[in-house]
Amino acid sequence: MAIASRRRRFTVEEYHRLGEAGILREDDRVELIDGEIIEMTPIGERHALSVIHLNNVLARGLEGRALVSPQNPLRLGPHSEPQPDLVLLPPSLNRFPSAPDALLVIEVADTSLAYDRDTKLPRYARAGIPEAWIVDLEGHAVEVHRTPGPTGYGDVRRLGRGAFVSPAAFPDLRLAVDEILGPAR
Repeated sequence: MAIASRRRRFTVEEYHRLGEAGILREDDRVELIDGEIIEMTPIGERHALSVIHLNNVLARGLEGRALVSPQNPLRLGPHSEPQPDLVLLPPSLNRFPSAPDALLVIEVADTSLAYDRDTKLPRYARAGIPEAWIVDLEGHAVEVHRTPGPTGYGDVRRLGRGAFVSPAAFPDLRLAVDEILGPAR
């Protein structure tokens, strides 16, 4: 007689308890997606520099109007807590951030484009996050995803070098795609 195996989904609370118990360490590169603990790819030099640069650009441009949260957890629901590269949050936030707090989520993709686009962005859309960007370092473009819905974002634009983009929550902040991507390689 064959016995079917079942996967065990973790809740966000259980995931945190794994960290508190030392099973997951603070330096483990993991995130919780749909109850599964997913190992994230290592951060490469180009990715790190892009996040650092974009963090500084956003922090300067939005000083006092938004908090810029780099590579910190964002609770999407009871079974998901990804770690986006950057999240814009209300300046008055005084608790652990969750999906309704996120004004913009940004994923920087060097080697993770398919995972960011096919796994993370649909979950951001289902959670109601109004806008998500993918900074595609390899493709030299910024994908702007707006109008969230149950199957993903309804409005997707891909902007290359020479274009400009503004977060929907801050239309006065005009960013050059060239500035976001950094020097051409």
